[in-house]
Amino acid sequence: MILEIKIPSPGESISEVEIANWLVGNGDIVEKDQEIAEIESDKATLPLIAEESGKIEILAQEGSTVDVGSVACKIDTSFAGKTSPKKETSSVEKAQKTEIKKEVAQEKQNTENNQFDKVKTSPLAKKLMDEHHLNIDDVINGLQRLSTKDIKLVANNKEALNSATNTEAKSEVFSNNFIEEATRNTSRKKMSSLRKKLSKRLVAVKNETAMLTTFNEVDMSTVMELRKKYQKFFVDKYGVKLGFMSFFLKASAQALKNYPNVNAMLDGEEIIYHDYSDIGIAVQSAKGLLVPIIRNVESLSLADIELKIKEYAEKGRNNKISLDEMTGGTFTITNGGTFGSLMSTPIINPPQSGILGMHNIVERPMAVSGNIEIRPMMYIALSYDHRIIDGKSAVSFLVMIKNLLENPYKMILGGADENRVLLGL
Repeated sequence: MILEIKIPSPGESISEVEIANWLVGNGDIVEKDQEIAEIESDKATLPLIAEESGKIEILAQEGSTVDVGSVACKIDTSFAGKTSPKKETSSVEKAQKTEIKKEVAQEKQNTENNQFDKVKTSPLAKKLMDEHHLNIDDVINGLQRLSTKDIKLVANNKEALNSATNTEAKSEVFSNNFIEEATRNTSRKKMSSLRKKLSKRLVAVKNETAMLTTFNEVDMSTVMELRKKYQKFFVDKYGVKLGFMSFFLKASAQALKNYPNVNAMLDGEEIIYHDYSDIGIAVQSAKGLLVPIIRNVESLSLADIELKIKEYAEKGRNNKISLDEMTGGTFTITNGGTFGSLMSTPIINPPQSGILGMHNIVERPMAVSGNIEIRPMMYIALSYDHRIIDGKSAVSFLVMIKNLLENPYKMILGGADENRVLLGL
Protein backbone atom coordinates (compact mmCIF):
# COMPACT_ATOMS: atom_id res chain seq x y z
CA MET A 1 0.00 0.00 0.00
CA ILE A 2 1.24 3.50 -0.85
CA LEU A 3 0.73 5.92 2.05
CA GLU A 4 0.88 9.67 1.52
CA ILE A 5 2.55 11.73 4.26
CA LYS A 6 1.09 15.23 4.25
CA ILE A 7 2.42 18.44 5.80
CA PRO A 8 0.66 18.94 9.17
CA SER A 9 -0.59 22.32 10.34
CA PRO A 10 1.83 23.89 12.87
CA GLY A 11 -0.92 26.20 14.12
CA GLU A 12 -3.67 28.61 13.22
CA SER A 13 -3.04 31.21 10.51
CA ILE A 14 -0.06 29.24 9.10
CA SER A 15 -0.67 28.16 5.50
CA GLU A 16 2.81 27.18 4.35
CA VAL A 17 6.05 25.80 5.76
CA GLU A 18 9.60 25.18 4.60
CA ILE A 19 11.23 21.74 4.33
CA ALA A 20 14.24 22.57 6.49
CA ASN A 21 15.97 19.20 6.45
CA TRP A 22 15.31 15.62 5.34
CA LEU A 23 16.59 13.22 7.98
CA VAL A 24 16.41 10.23 5.60
CA GLY A 25 17.36 9.67 1.98
CA ASN A 26 15.10 8.95 -0.97
CA GLY A 27 14.50 5.18 -1.10
CA ASP A 28 15.43 4.53 2.53
CA ILE A 29 13.43 2.11 4.67
CA VAL A 30 11.85 4.00 7.58
CA GLU A 31 10.14 2.80 10.73
CA LYS A 32 6.75 3.80 12.09
CA ASP A 33 6.88 6.99 14.25
CA GLN A 34 10.42 7.75 12.99
CA GLU A 35 11.28 11.41 12.45
CA ILE A 36 11.92 11.73 8.73
CA ALA A 37 12.17 15.49 8.24
CA GLU A 38 12.17 18.87 9.94
CA ILE A 39 9.60 21.42 8.79
CA GLU A 40 10.00 25.07 9.66
CA SER A 41 7.18 27.57 9.98
CA ASP A 42 7.43 31.26 10.85
CA LYS A 43 7.03 30.33 14.51
CA ALA A 44 8.79 27.02 15.18
CA THR A 45 10.63 24.01 13.77
CA LEU A 46 8.61 20.79 13.97
CA PRO A 47 9.34 17.15 13.06
CA LEU A 48 7.60 15.24 10.25
CA ILE A 49 6.75 11.72 11.45
CA ALA A 50 6.45 8.50 9.43
CA GLU A 51 2.94 7.14 10.02
CA GLU A 52 3.90 3.60 8.95
CA SER A 53 7.02 1.55 8.17
CA GLY A 54 8.16 1.13 4.59
CA LYS A 55 10.20 2.55 1.72
CA ILE A 56 10.11 6.34 1.39
CA GLU A 57 9.77 8.35 -1.80
CA ILE A 58 10.58 12.03 -1.24
CA LEU A 59 8.45 14.47 -3.24
CA ALA A 60 9.16 17.87 -1.62
CA GLN A 61 12.71 19.10 -2.05
CA GLU A 62 14.79 20.24 0.91
CA GLY A 63 14.68 24.03 1.25
CA SER A 64 11.43 24.36 -0.70
CA THR A 65 8.28 26.07 0.59
CA VAL A 66 5.16 23.89 0.52
CA ASP A 67 1.52 24.34 1.49
CA VAL A 68 0.09 22.86 4.66
CA GLY A 69 -1.77 19.68 3.70
CA SER A 70 0.33 18.99 0.60
CA VAL A 71 2.08 15.64 0.15
CA ALA A 72 5.70 15.73 1.31
CA CYS A 73 6.53 12.10 0.59
CA LYS A 74 5.07 8.63 0.05
CA ILE A 75 5.74 5.42 1.97
CA ASP A 76 5.42 2.01 0.33
CA THR A 77 4.35 -0.17 3.28
CA SER A 78 5.06 -3.40 1.33
CA PHE A 79 8.74 -2.85 2.24
CA ALA A 80 7.98 -2.80 5.98
CA GLY A 81 10.43 -4.92 7.97
CA LYS A 82 13.10 -4.81 5.28
CA THR A 83 16.33 -2.85 5.41
CA SER A 84 17.73 -0.21 3.10
CA PRO A 85 20.02 -1.63 0.37
CA LYS A 86 22.86 0.51 1.61
CA LYS A 87 22.53 -1.13 5.03
CA GLU A 88 22.51 -4.75 3.76
CA THR A 89 26.15 -5.58 4.46
CA SER A 90 27.59 -8.55 6.30
CA SER A 91 29.56 -8.25 9.50
CA VAL A 92 32.71 -9.32 7.61
CA GLU A 93 32.19 -6.58 5.01
CA LYS A 94 31.60 -4.03 7.76
CA ALA A 95 34.81 -5.08 9.48
CA GLN A 96 36.73 -4.89 6.22
CA LYS A 97 35.34 -1.43 5.46
CA THR A 98 36.18 -0.25 8.96
CA GLU A 99 39.75 -1.52 8.61
CA ILE A 100 40.14 0.11 5.19
CA LYS A 101 38.83 3.41 6.54
CA LYS A 102 41.35 3.27 9.38
CA GLU A 103 44.22 2.57 6.98
CA VAL A 104 43.15 5.38 4.63
CA ALA A 105 42.75 7.81 7.53
CA GLN A 106 46.17 6.88 8.90
CA GLU A 107 47.79 7.19 5.47
CA LYS A 108 46.09 10.56 4.96
CA GLN A 109 47.27 11.73 8.38
CA ASN A 110 50.85 10.62 7.69
CA THR A 111 50.79 12.33 4.30
CA GLU A 112 49.34 15.49 5.81
CA ASN A 113 51.97 15.53 8.55
CA ASN A 114 54.74 15.24 5.95
CA GLN A 115 53.19 18.01 3.89
CA PHE A 116 52.88 20.31 6.88
CA ASP A 117 56.56 19.74 7.58
CA LYS A 118 57.40 21.07 4.12
CA VAL A 119 54.80 23.81 3.65
CA LYS A 120 54.48 26.70 6.08
CA THR A 121 50.87 27.56 6.81
CA SER A 122 49.58 30.58 8.72
CA PRO A 123 47.39 29.90 11.77
CA LEU A 124 44.44 31.56 10.02
CA ALA A 125 44.87 29.38 6.94
CA LYS A 126 45.28 26.25 9.08
CA LYS A 127 42.07 27.09 10.96
CA LEU A 128 40.20 27.63 7.69
CA MET A 129 41.49 24.29 6.35
CA ASP A 130 40.32 22.51 9.50
CA GLU A 131 36.87 24.06 9.20
CA HIS A 132 36.54 22.74 5.63
CA HIS A 133 38.28 19.40 6.35
CA LEU A 134 41.12 20.09 3.89
CA ASN A 135 44.82 19.26 3.88
CA ILE A 136 47.74 20.75 1.97
CA ASP A 137 47.30 18.25 -0.90
CA ASP A 138 43.64 19.23 -1.27
CA VAL A 139 44.56 22.91 -1.47
CA ILE A 140 47.36 22.42 -4.00
CA ASN A 141 45.26 20.10 -6.19
CA GLY A 142 42.35 22.53 -5.97
CA LEU A 143 44.33 25.39 -7.52
CA GLN A 144 43.24 25.92 -11.11
CA ARG A 145 46.33 27.93 -12.03
CA LEU A 146 49.21 29.83 -10.44
CA SER A 147 48.97 33.59 -10.63
CA THR A 148 51.83 36.10 -10.77
CA LYS A 149 50.81 37.11 -7.26
CA ASP A 150 51.48 33.55 -6.01
CA ILE A 151 54.90 33.43 -7.72
CA LYS A 152 55.92 36.83 -6.38
CA LEU A 153 54.80 35.87 -2.88
CA VAL A 154 57.00 32.76 -2.89
CA ALA A 155 59.93 34.67 -4.43
CA ASN A 156 59.68 37.46 -1.87
CA ASN A 157 59.48 35.00 1.04
CA LYS A 158 62.52 33.14 -0.30
CA GLU A 159 64.55 36.33 -0.68
CA ALA A 160 63.53 37.48 2.79
CA LEU A 161 64.57 34.18 4.36
CA ASN A 162 67.93 34.17 2.51
CA SER A 163 68.69 37.73 3.62
CA ALA A 164 67.84 36.99 7.27
CA THR A 165 71.27 36.45 8.84
CA ASN A 166 70.27 36.30 12.49
CA THR A 167 67.48 34.86 14.64
CA GLU A 168 65.83 38.23 15.14
CA ALA A 169 65.54 38.86 11.41
CA LYS A 170 64.16 35.36 10.80
CA SER A 171 61.61 35.82 13.58
CA GLU A 172 60.41 38.98 11.87
CA VAL A 173 59.91 37.08 8.62
CA PHE A 174 58.05 34.24 10.30
CA SER A 175 55.85 36.72 12.18
CA ASN A 176 54.22 37.54 8.83
CA ASN A 177 52.49 34.17 9.12
CA PHE A 178 50.36 35.67 11.90
CA ILE A 179 49.12 38.60 9.85
CA GLU A 180 45.51 38.07 8.84
CA GLU A 181 45.14 37.39 5.14
CA ALA A 182 43.01 39.93 3.33
CA THR A 183 39.96 38.58 1.50
CA ARG A 184 36.93 40.17 -0.13
CA ASN A 185 34.72 37.11 -0.44
CA THR A 186 30.96 37.30 0.09
CA SER A 187 28.25 34.69 0.40
CA ARG A 188 24.46 34.62 0.33
CA LYS A 189 22.04 32.49 2.30
CA LYS A 190 18.28 32.47 2.11
CA MET A 191 16.52 33.68 5.26
CA SER A 192 14.52 30.98 7.01
CA SER A 193 10.80 31.44 7.62
CA LEU A 194 11.49 31.77 11.33
CA ARG A 195 14.12 34.48 10.76
CA LYS A 196 11.83 36.42 8.38
CA LYS A 197 8.97 36.35 10.87
CA LEU A 198 11.28 37.40 13.70
CA SER A 199 12.58 40.33 11.65
CA LYS A 200 9.06 41.59 10.96
CA ARG A 201 8.08 41.31 14.63
CA LEU A 202 11.15 43.21 15.82
CA VAL A 203 10.53 46.08 13.41
CA ALA A 204 6.84 46.14 14.37
CA VAL A 205 7.71 46.42 18.07
CA LYS A 206 9.88 49.47 17.45
CA ASN A 207 7.20 51.12 15.29
CA GLU A 208 4.04 50.20 17.20
CA THR A 209 5.01 50.55 20.88
CA ALA A 210 6.19 53.43 23.05
CA MET A 211 9.18 51.41 24.27
CA LEU A 212 11.40 52.78 27.00
CA THR A 213 14.17 51.16 29.08
CA THR A 214 15.17 51.75 32.69
CA PHE A 215 18.29 50.35 34.38
CA ASN A 216 19.50 49.32 37.81
CA GLU A 217 22.28 47.16 39.26
CA VAL A 218 22.22 44.17 41.58
CA ASP A 219 24.77 42.96 44.09
CA MET A 220 24.81 39.22 43.41
CA SER A 221 26.89 38.33 46.50
CA THR A 222 24.10 36.65 48.50
CA VAL A 223 22.77 34.60 45.59
CA MET A 224 26.29 33.49 44.67
CA GLU A 225 27.04 32.49 48.27
CA LEU A 226 23.80 30.50 48.41
CA ARG A 227 24.67 28.65 45.21
CA LYS A 228 28.19 27.94 46.37
CA LYS A 229 27.12 26.71 49.80
CA TYR A 230 24.16 24.54 48.77
CA GLN A 231 24.94 23.57 45.17
CA LYS A 232 26.01 20.01 45.98
CA PHE A 233 22.94 19.35 48.15
CA PHE A 234 20.67 20.83 45.49
CA VAL A 235 22.16 18.63 42.73
CA ASP A 236 22.00 15.52 44.93
CA LYS A 237 18.31 16.06 45.67
CA TYR A 238 16.97 17.39 42.35
CA GLY A 239 19.52 16.24 39.77
CA VAL A 240 19.94 19.72 38.32
CA LYS A 241 22.23 22.64 39.11
CA LEU A 242 20.97 25.76 40.84
CA GLY A 243 21.46 28.65 38.41
CA PHE A 244 20.78 32.37 38.44
CA MET A 245 17.74 32.30 36.15
CA SER A 246 15.47 30.60 38.71
CA PHE A 247 16.10 33.43 41.20
CA PHE A 248 15.25 36.03 38.56
CA LEU A 249 12.09 34.17 37.54
CA LYS A 250 10.91 33.86 41.13
CA ALA A 251 11.72 37.50 41.91
CA SER A 252 9.95 38.62 38.72
CA ALA A 253 6.81 36.65 39.58
CA GLN A 254 6.65 38.38 42.98
CA ALA A 255 7.28 41.82 41.47
CA LEU A 256 4.65 41.23 38.76
CA LYS A 257 2.12 40.52 41.48
CA ASN A 258 2.90 43.86 43.13
CA TYR A 259 2.97 45.79 39.85
CA PRO A 260 0.21 44.24 37.68
CA ASN A 261 0.61 46.82 34.89
CA VAL A 262 3.96 45.28 33.99
CA ASN A 263 2.17 41.92 33.67
CA ALA A 264 -0.62 43.37 31.49
CA MET A 265 -1.08 43.80 27.75
CA LEU A 266 -3.08 45.98 25.38
CA ASP A 267 -5.98 44.57 23.36
CA GLY A 268 -7.39 47.35 21.23
CA GLU A 269 -8.64 49.98 23.66
CA GLU A 270 -8.66 47.60 26.63
CA ILE A 271 -5.93 46.51 29.04
CA ILE A 272 -5.84 42.82 29.97
CA TYR A 273 -4.52 42.08 33.47
CA HIS A 274 -3.30 38.64 34.55
CA ASP A 275 -3.37 37.21 38.07
CA TYR A 276 -0.71 34.65 37.09
CA SER A 277 2.85 34.89 35.80
CA ASP A 278 3.61 33.00 32.60
CA ILE A 279 7.20 34.04 31.98
CA GLY A 280 9.06 33.39 28.74
CA ILE A 281 12.79 32.67 28.79
CA ALA A 282 14.94 33.29 25.75
CA VAL A 283 16.58 30.03 24.56
CA GLN A 284 19.20 29.98 21.81
CA SER A 285 18.78 27.31 19.13
CA ALA A 286 20.38 26.54 15.79
CA LYS A 287 17.38 28.20 14.12
CA GLY A 288 17.57 31.41 16.17
CA LEU A 289 16.20 32.74 19.43
CA LEU A 290 13.12 30.96 20.79
CA VAL A 291 11.03 31.96 23.81
CA PRO A 292 9.31 29.02 25.54
CA ILE A 293 6.98 29.80 28.44
CA ILE A 294 7.25 28.67 32.07
CA ARG A 295 3.68 28.86 33.30
CA ASN A 296 2.45 29.88 36.77
CA VAL A 297 5.94 30.73 38.00
CA GLU A 298 4.43 32.19 41.17
CA SER A 299 3.43 28.66 42.26
CA LEU A 300 6.75 26.95 41.42
CA SER A 301 9.78 26.30 43.62
CA LEU A 302 13.32 27.11 42.52
CA ALA A 303 13.86 23.40 41.82
CA ASP A 304 10.70 23.23 39.66
CA ILE A 305 11.91 26.22 37.67
CA GLU A 306 15.42 24.83 37.16
CA LEU A 307 14.04 21.49 35.92
CA LYS A 308 11.81 23.29 33.43
CA ILE A 309 14.70 25.45 32.23
CA LYS A 310 16.82 22.34 31.71
CA GLU A 311 14.01 20.69 29.73
CA TYR A 312 13.64 23.70 27.42
CA ALA A 313 17.41 24.04 26.97
CA GLU A 314 17.64 20.42 25.77
CA LYS A 315 14.65 20.88 23.47
CA GLY A 316 16.16 24.09 22.11
CA ARG A 317 19.43 22.36 21.22
CA ASN A 318 17.49 19.65 19.36
CA ASN A 319 14.90 22.02 17.82
CA LYS A 320 12.10 20.21 19.65
CA ILE A 321 10.32 23.15 21.31
CA SER A 322 6.68 22.99 20.22
CA LEU A 323 4.45 25.86 19.17
CA ASP A 324 2.21 25.38 22.24
CA GLU A 325 5.23 25.77 24.52
CA MET A 326 5.94 29.17 22.98
CA THR A 327 2.35 30.41 22.89
CA GLY A 328 1.10 32.89 25.47
CA GLY A 329 3.28 34.44 28.12
CA THR A 330 2.75 37.60 30.15
CA PHE A 331 6.39 38.63 30.66
CA THR A 332 9.84 37.70 29.30
CA ILE A 333 13.38 37.43 30.67
CA THR A 334 16.43 37.42 28.41
CA ASN A 335 19.99 36.74 29.54
CA GLY A 336 22.59 38.43 27.37
CA GLY A 337 25.12 37.87 30.14
CA THR A 338 25.73 34.33 28.94
CA PHE A 339 27.40 35.88 25.87
CA GLY A 340 29.30 38.51 27.88
CA SER A 341 26.91 41.45 27.46
CA LEU A 342 27.47 44.16 30.08
CA MET A 343 24.40 46.24 29.25
CA SER A 344 21.64 46.26 26.63
CA THR A 345 18.11 47.47 25.88
CA PRO A 346 16.03 44.31 25.28
CA ILE A 347 13.11 44.52 22.85
CA ILE A 348 9.58 43.77 24.10
CA ASN A 349 8.03 40.47 23.02
CA PRO A 350 4.52 41.52 21.84
CA PRO A 351 1.77 41.54 22.93
CA GLN A 352 3.56 41.63 26.30
CA SER A 353 4.36 44.99 27.84
CA GLY A 354 7.65 44.27 29.59
CA ILE A 355 10.91 42.33 29.29
CA LEU A 356 13.72 42.00 31.83
CA GLY A 357 17.32 41.87 30.64
CA MET A 358 20.03 40.10 32.65
CA HIS A 359 23.69 40.80 31.97
CA ASN A 360 27.23 39.76 32.77
CA ILE A 361 28.37 39.65 36.42
CA VAL A 362 31.47 41.80 36.90
CA GLU A 363 33.43 42.45 40.06
CA ARG A 364 33.50 46.21 40.74
CA PRO A 365 34.45 48.45 43.68
CA MET A 366 31.34 49.51 45.58
CA ALA A 367 30.77 51.78 48.58
CA VAL A 368 29.38 49.55 51.37
CA SER A 369 28.69 51.17 54.76
CA GLY A 370 31.31 53.80 54.11
CA ASN A 371 33.95 51.31 52.92
CA ILE A 372 35.13 50.35 49.44
CA GLU A 373 34.51 46.65 48.74
CA ILE A 374 34.79 44.51 45.62
CA ARG A 375 31.35 43.08 44.83
CA PRO A 376 29.98 40.93 41.97
CA MET A 377 27.59 43.34 40.26
CA MET A 378 25.09 42.86 37.44
CA TYR A 379 23.30 45.55 35.46
CA ILE A 380 19.63 44.76 34.88
CA ALA A 381 17.32 46.46 32.39
CA LEU A 382 13.54 46.66 32.04
CA SER A 383 12.13 47.60 28.64
CA TYR A 384 8.45 48.46 28.86
CA ASP A 385 5.55 49.84 26.85
CA HIS A 386 5.06 53.36 28.17
CA ARG A 387 1.46 53.39 26.90
CA ILE A 388 0.28 51.29 29.85
CA ILE A 389 3.26 51.31 32.24
CA ASP A 390 4.30 54.65 33.71
CA GLY A 391 7.84 55.45 34.74
CA LYS A 392 7.18 55.15 38.47
CA SER A 393 5.80 51.60 38.15
CA ALA A 394 8.67 50.52 35.89
CA VAL A 395 11.37 51.91 38.18
CA SER A 396 9.66 50.53 41.31
CA PHE A 397 9.32 47.11 39.66
CA LEU A 398 13.04 47.02 38.88
CA VAL A 399 13.95 48.20 42.39
CA MET A 400 11.86 45.36 43.84
CA ILE A 401 13.69 42.85 41.62
CA LYS A 402 16.97 44.27 42.95
CA ASN A 403 15.85 44.04 46.60
CA LEU A 404 14.58 40.49 46.24
CA LEU A 405 17.80 39.30 44.64
CA GLU A 406 19.99 41.02 47.21
CA ASN A 407 17.76 39.60 50.00
CA PRO A 408 16.39 36.36 48.45
CA TYR A 409 14.83 35.21 51.73
CA LYS A 410 12.20 37.90 51.19
CA MET A 411 10.82 35.81 48.33
CA ILE A 412 9.42 33.43 50.95
CA LEU A 413 7.60 36.35 52.59
CA GLY A 414 6.16 37.80 49.43
CA GLY A 415 8.70 40.61 49.38
CA ALA A 416 7.89 41.82 52.89
CA ASP A 417 10.60 42.80 55.38
CA GLU A 418 11.41 39.76 57.53
CA ASN A 419 11.88 41.85 60.67
CA ARG A 420 8.52 43.58 60.27
CA VAL A 421 6.85 40.21 59.72
CA LEU A 422 8.54 38.81 62.80
CA LEU A 423 7.45 41.77 64.92
CA GLY A 424 3.94 41.79 63.46
CA LEU A 425 4.31 45.33 62.14
